Amino acid sequence: MNPYEKKRRWKFFLLVFAIIIGTASVFYSDSFVKKMEREEQVQFQLYVRVTEQSFIMYDDDNYTGLIDLIRTNNKLPVIMTDSGGVILSYQGLDTTKTNYDVEKKVNVNYDPEYFAKELRKMKKQHPPTPIIGLNGTRWNIYYKDSPTLTQLRYFPYIQLGVIALFLLTAYVAFSSARKAEQDQVWVGMAKETAHQLGTPISSLMAWVELMKSRFDAEDDPLIAEMENDIKRLEVITDRFSKIGSKPILEDHVVYTVISDFIDYFKLRTSDKVIFTITGDDQVRALLNVPLFDWVTENLLKNAANAIENEGSITVNIIENLTKEEVFIDVSDTGKGIARSKFDAVFQPGYTTRKRGWGLGLSLTKRIIENYHSGQIFVKDSELGKGTTFRIILKSSITYEPTSN
Repeated sequence: MNPYEKKRRWKFFLLVFAIIIGTASVFYSDSFVKKMEREEQVQFQLYVRVTEQSFIMYDDDNYTGLIDLIRTNNKLPVIMTDSGGVILSYQGLDTTKTNYDVEKKVNVNYDPEYFAKELRKMKKQHPPTPIIGLNGTRWNIYYKDSPTLTQLRYFPYIQLGVIALFLLTAYVAFSSARKAEQDQVWVGMAKETAHQLGTPISSLMAWVELMKSRFDAEDDPLIAEMENDIKRLEVITDRFSKIGSKPILEDHVVYTVISDFIDYFKLRTSDKVIFTITGDDQVRALLNVPLFDWVTENLLKNAANAIENEGSITVNIIENLTKEEVFIDVSDTGKGIARSKFDAVFQPGYTTRKRGWGLGLSLTKRIIENYHSGQIFVKDSELGKGTTFRIILKSSITYEPTSN
């Protein structure tokens, strides 16, 4: 199992574990809320019975005092209205907005809009309970959930939100720290690799010069290709030595840069793969050639590996004059990529090869986006028919075609 698959499985297990904990928390809180609901329903029914009893024993001072004591100890928000909806009494509401002296009929910080709003809430939450009031008239009693119960309803979701925010913050912090540490390790390894390659490359250059002088092989094509490979090793060494440093971008003709690399690369690939470069041969962009050659190499290697027998690789260069951009499409006739993997192919460790490290496209994406301020993505792919990767760069100079 490659590192990408292991990482994905761990993320999946952690997600499932978080869902289980969150679900358990919500269910427990929900059961507690339902228990409080039942208790408040019992309190409300007690309030209703006590209110009815107060009308029966209206003239008995011994009982009415006890009844009033029971009613006032009930903290539920309650409103009692007559059959026409006129508010007769209330309890458990905000005293700063309900200070109304019924006997003196004097408003003291009395807010009728507040009463209307509270009554609408009560009607939405619970149906009215009818009672027989004084003189046999029909009255209705409404109530709503207590503030404590209302807060408990939202508590598990607030709790989950806080936990999720904490986990997200922790994940971002640890990921950033781990990424910075990994970057330092990779930079150190890259520079050490460049340093170690320097000595054998110098020796190879000396041996080639010796062969040319002793065997009079100045025009030998094999010697020329050996020199090309040594130059290639120098370029690779230069790449590794510059990792971690800000690359210098220079103005280049995109077609020429890609064409030069294809001329080198196709001689070292199966002759059953046909290379073609098409499109605008004058458009320019700011490039770091050693790094951009790395991008081209990774894309062409992946394309060649995707072609099992015979096939073709086409690089098409297009200039978007409207947005002053350069589109570079690298297409192959290989085995293709599943649509669900379009983003995954750029993840470090993702590979379909048994001996692959899964770093090529990840490095390619980083070089294009971080160093060239561009974009790279899978433009199109179909299993069994091939894949097209698109690179988008900002064009630097656009040449007008000259007429003879």
